[in-house]
Amino acid sequence: MDKFLKSANQIAAARYLSPRPAVSGKINGKMGLLRKESLGIVVMLAALVLLCAGCQSAPPRRTLPRSAAQTPGVLTAGDVVKVSFTGAPELNQTQRIGTDGKLSLPLVGDVYAAGKSLHEVQTELARLYKPQLQNSEVIITLESRAVPVVVSGAVQKPGKITFERPATLLEAIMEAGGFTPDANLKKVSLIRIVNGEHETQIYDLRPVIRGVPTRAVYVSGGDVIYVPQKILNF
Repeated sequence: MDKFLKSANQIAAARYLSPRPAVSGKINGKMGLLRKESLGIVVMLAALVLLCAGCQSAPPRRTLPRSAAQTPGVLTAGDVVKVSFTGAPELNQTQRIGTDGKLSLPLVGDVYAAGKSLHEVQTELARLYKPQLQNSEVIITLESRAVPVVVSGAVQKPGKITFERPATLLEAIMEAGGFTPDANLKKVSLIRIVNGEHETQIYDLRPVIRGVPTRAVYVSGGDVIYVPQKILNF
């Protein structure tokens, strides 16, 4: 009996003194795994945010309104027009539309013509002359077109150029002697007054110089063309 009790005590002591499972180690391992999973989720969310930002469409690039040269029949400042009165030929005359866009006509005074078609001006004049003439029919014809533009910056001969016909952006620069060696063809500015405000459009003329088919850009009366210089990095 004593031997049996002694053996039982030895077994109990062995169980008590035997090393217990490393509980803290398991907890630390689980915490590390959770940290890794959390970091992975954060990285995935950041990638999704960047992807969504890239999917958002960029704001539409604003373009300048078409010049009169691209809109057949629309008058602009500098145009020379012939005004013919069917019922009063003594009033016939030829005038140049002023920089303010007006014609100065007998009996009715100043009349806006720039930005209107020939038909619109004829209709307006017929209405204005109706109380003045028995036959108020008026015929407007375009005699010549003047397109004054200013070219500045990295060109050989900066200054004002006046075209008697529709002209493109590249033609205006070539009339100014062409580009200087340090001209930046990638960022040519075309500045136009629209509704009383200066609006600027940037054009890359490198493709057209290289012979790549490129849509023609026409200038309008009063446009300013600026060719910047290349920025040299030392």
